[in-house]
Amino acid sequence: MNISVIIPVYNAGKMLEKAVLSVLQFEEVKEVLLVEDNSPDNSLEVCKKLLEKDSRIKLFQHPDKGNHGAGATRNLGLEKATQEFIAFLDADDYWLPNRFDAEKELFRNAEVEGVFNAIGTEFLTEKGREEFQEKFKNTTLTTVKKHAEGKDVFYGLLGLDNDFGVFFSLIGLTVRRSSIEKHNLRFNPELHVHQDTDFIVKLSYHCYLKSGNITEAIAIRGVHDDNRITKIKPYSENMYRNMALLYSSRLEWATEISAFPPDALKLIKLRLLTFNLAGKKIRLNLYAIY
Repeated sequence: MNISVIIPVYNAGKMLEKAVLSVLQFEEVKEVLLVEDNSPDNSLEVCKKLLEKDSRIKLFQHPDKGNHGAGATRNLGLEKATQEFIAFLDADDYWLPNRFDAEKELFRNAEVEGVFNAIGTEFLTEKGREEFQEKFKNTTLTTVKKHAEGKDVFYGLLGLDNDFGVFFSLIGLTVRRSSIEKHNLRFNPELHVHQDTDFIVKLSYHCYLKSGNITEAIAIRGVHDDNRITKIKPYSENMYRNMALLYSSRLEWATEISAFPPDALKLIKLRLLTFNLAGKKIRLNLYAIY
């Protein structure tokens, strides 16, 4: 396996080196693409110092040197990647030694285009722990409930199979680069959150994904005060707004596919309507208070 690893970098000067070192332990990794997104801290300086550690590390910025968000930053990484396989890591997370154990076996089957695994959680601050547990309760292992492959993964992620589970993480996913390019799959830069979940659902429709290690972590997500997703309070107007934007993205994509499954399209439309109505209800209640 020859792997390109894409790491979007924003305001991650304190944690980036640990993430990069966790990647460099694997001989299968042939390039580490640090895509710096105009951070206000010393992230760019840290990136430049890391370039001196290993020739596999490469540094990129957007052409205008500006800040474009996680979606556009990962897309730039996809454009620059050159290896057979693509894997992702966030700058505040890190991989474990068993990261590619399942991939080495499953990718022997040419039909398999992507493999996903479970990831764990490390609380870096007490506030981060509180916000995470408020949103995700006591779940520290992000994984699915059962093994799946092919279209069963798509139906499970969309919610048409309640036994599948909730989701899996982008940092536990490895994909053939040729499959991503064949279907011109990219992250939606218009989404400020949920770009990864949007990408994964679309990937699972177009590509043959297969579960790998779903019972133990192959990577660790660092949870701290600045995690964007945990800042969104459950059942808040902000949560419903972001979920509506996510399902708007899915609906726009789905309606462009002539043979898209009717049951899946119906569910997407229903979810979009639900989140729009829930957000509207909260706004009306706020207006009534004032």
